[in-house]
Amino acid sequence: MNEVDNILFKQVEENKTPSVQYFIFNKDSAIHRFQFGFSDIKNKKKTEENTTYNAYSVTKTFTALAILQLAEQKKLDIEQPVKKYLPEFPYSTEITIRQLMTHSAGIPNPIPLSWIHLADEHKSFDRNSFFSQIFIKNNKTKSKPNEKYTYSNLGYVLLGQLIEKVSGISYEDYVRTNILQPLNIKPNELDFTITDINQHAKGYHKKYSFSNIILGLLIDKSKYVDATEGKWNSFKDNYVNGVSYGGLIGMPNAFVKYIQELLKPNCKLITDDFKKMLFTENYTSNNKATGMCLSWFSGQLNGRQYFAHAGGGGGYYCEIRIYPDLGIGSVIMFNRTGMSDERYLDKLDKYIINEK
Repeated sequence: MNEVDNILFKQVEENKTPSVQYFIFNKDSAIHRFQFGFSDIKNKKKTEENTTYNAYSVTKTFTALAILQLAEQKKLDIEQPVKKYLPEFPYSTEITIRQLMTHSAGIPNPIPLSWIHLADEHKSFDRNSFFSQIFIKNNKTKSKPNEKYTYSNLGYVLLGQLIEKVSGISYEDYVRTNILQPLNIKPNELDFTITDINQHAKGYHKKYSFSNIILGLLIDKSKYVDATEGKWNSFKDNYVNGVSYGGLIGMPNAFVKYIQELLKPNCKLITDDFKKMLFTENYTSNNKATGMCLSWFSGQLNGRQYFAHAGGGGGYYCEIRIYPDLGIGSVIMFNRTGMSDERYLDKLDKYIINEK
């Protein structure tokens, strides 16, 4: 695995990220792992096994899993209109739960980078009040139901509200009780808040970059950006406003446990029939493949199918991936800003895929 390690060493040594952690594994154990760099540049604190990172949109896979758990319990039917279960749903009565999950409902997707609040504002933050105003401003769909693929964070805000309505508990408590606890994942390993500030990686953005100029147009840098550390600007600790599209914060190894369970037949989280639904690609009403399953993107690497999701935003970027035919998965996390699905794991996983 020298090739993999060399690629990742260079990411840190060439100032492309302050730190990186990478795991590739089967359902029982790690095949290869790598960790290097600083979780805190100023204090020269190295990234460690218990270092936590913001996972952002990787959270969507937990949201979709929660919806399918409720479907399995016959508390909802994903083929039914959202309005049937969530009367306050602000869009067409024809839009189904499945269409929200596959990003085919046509729900708008305003840039969410500014949808954050500081950690010390968290207890008083009212997300439903915040998003009620967002939905008023974005009250028209961009396309007809299942006409085409259109990624939408707002769609996953609505799925979070649906989970709360149907389950009768908060989104966070639902995920803790029904996904994290069965896997024996503790709050300090994976949760929706920074449980230990000393083990949380600082988030960074490259100081001298075009994207740093763009960042200043999207967020109040005087409020959210902290000191300059070397070639990096650091972020003050903050949370996303929409927990169900991007709120998870945790150790890479916690995501390893999550994917390992999904690799197992008869896994603790969902039956095989519903798991098959989770990883079935959606086709539009015109029978066009979308590359999107129920929250998971589908793709191929060296002829091997995988299902993946990336999460990126201010200060962090990560990817998770499952190769069902090979029985392996992978996770990578950086404490530097990521704005798009980079498919970074293609560069690393190919070495294992080639061996397989």
